[in-house]
Amino acid sequence: MKIVILDRDGVVNEDSDAYIKSADEWIPIDGSIDAIATLSKAGYAILIATNQSGIGRNIFDELALSAMHLKLCGLVEDSGGTVDGIFYCPHLPTDRCDCRKPRVGLLRQMEAEFACKLSGASFVGDSLKDVKAALAFGCKPLLVRTGKGLETEDLLRNLDFEEVPVFDNLASAARQILSRE
Repeated sequence: MKIVILDRDGVVNEDSDAYIKSADEWIPIDGSIDAIATLSKAGYAILIATNQSGIGRNIFDELALSAMHLKLCGLVEDSGGTVDGIFYCPHLPTDRCDCRKPRVGLLRQMEAEFACKLSGASFVGDSLKDVKAALAFGCKPLLVRTGKGLETEDLLRNLDFEEVPVFDNLASAARQILSRE
C-alpha cells in the first residue's frame, strides 16, 4: 500500500494563529486539493494527521471539525480523488497525550486502522512537530513553505537535523513524491 501522510493546517489549508474554527474559515491553499487528488489517482492512500487543540481549548467542537473535514473530503472528491483517513488529536499540549505531534500516537492509529506499515511513507508538514513525528516513526519528512514552513525551514537550518527536503507548497511536494515512482 502506497501512503502519503499530510498535516492539515498550513499544508492543505490556510492556517491561523486564531485557529480554524469553522468550515467557512477552512480555506484550501492554492493547488493543495488538486495535489491530493493527483496523489490519490496515482494509487496513494491519503492520510491526514493533525493536532486540533482548539477542541481542548473549547474554541470549536467536534461537530465543527467534522464540517471542516467534510468540506476537505468533498473538494478532493470533486477533483477525482479520495482522502482515506483523517486522524486528529483534540488535546492540549499540557495533556501529555500520546497522539499530539510530535508524538506518534496518530501514526500508530493509522497503522492499526489500515493494517499497514508507515515506515518509509512520505509525511508532508509545515512544522518542526511534523518533521519530528515523521523521523520518530521512520517516515520521510517533506517540509512545505506554506503555513509555518518558512519559520520551520529556518529552525531546521539551525538544528542538527538530517537533510529534510523543502518545497514551496503541497503541489510541488506531490510532484516530487510522484517522480520517485
